Amino acid sequence: MTRIATYNVNGVNGRLPVLLKWLGQTEYDIVCLQELKTSDERFPADAIGKAGYGAIWHGQKSYNGVAILARGKEPLERRRGLPGDPDDTHSRYIEAEVDGLVVGCLYLPNGNPAPGPKFDYKLRWFNRLASYARLLLKDDITCVLCGDYNVVPTAIDAAVPRRWLGDAVYFPESRQAYANMLENGWLDSIRRIHPEKGCGFRDHRAHRSDLIARGIPK
Repeated sequence: MTRIATYNVNGVNGRLPVLLKWLGQTEYDIVCLQELKTSDERFPADAIGKAGYGAIWHGQKSYNGVAILARGKEPLERRRGLPGDPDDTHSRYIEAEVDGLVVGCLYLPNGNPAPGPKFDYKLRWFNRLASYARLLLKDDITCVLCGDYNVVPTAIDAAVPRRWLGDAVYFPESRQAYANMLENGWLDSIRRIHPEKGCGFRDHRAHRSDLIARGIPK
C-alpha cells in the first residue's frame, strides 16, 4: 500500500528542520508540499535527498510553489503548471508518476478578499482544475490530486464553521466547485474512510482544506 501525505509547509527553507524531522518520523511514500515560497534554485533538494527522498518542484520566489517527494525514488515529472491559461505565471501545480501512480500536487488560490478579482481568479483556477481532472480520468490511469485546495468542503471540516462565514474558503461557490469535481469521478479519500467524522481539531481556527482526491477511472 502506498502511503501519501499532503503538507502546506509555508516556507520550505525556513521550516526545513521541521520537515526533515517529520519525514524521518512518518516515512510516507509520497509527500506533496505546498507554499514552498522559494525559487527553483534555492529548493533544498540535497537535504531532502539525504533524508531519502527524490523530488521534483515548481518554485516561485516568496509565494506559492509546489513539490512532490518520493521515498527512495525519483518522481518522473509529467506536467509543470495547470493547462488552460498561458498567462498564469503562478507556480501552483506539478505532476509526476511514481511507480505507475500519477500524482498531481496543487495549491489552489485562497481567493480573499471575496468577492473580488482574487476570488474570481480562484474560481477560474478551480474550473481549469476540474477540466484537467476530467482529462486524467479519460486516460484510464490511477491518479490522485493532492494539496491545499483552500476550500472547507462541509461544516464538519471546520472546528467552528461560523468562523469561516464570509471567507473565500467557505463561500458556497468554492464548496460547490469541489463538490462538482467529486461528482465527476473523484473521491475524497478522508471522507471515504470517515464519512461523518471531524478531524480532531485542536483549536477553534482549525479547518480541513488539505485534501487528497483519488480518481476513479471510468
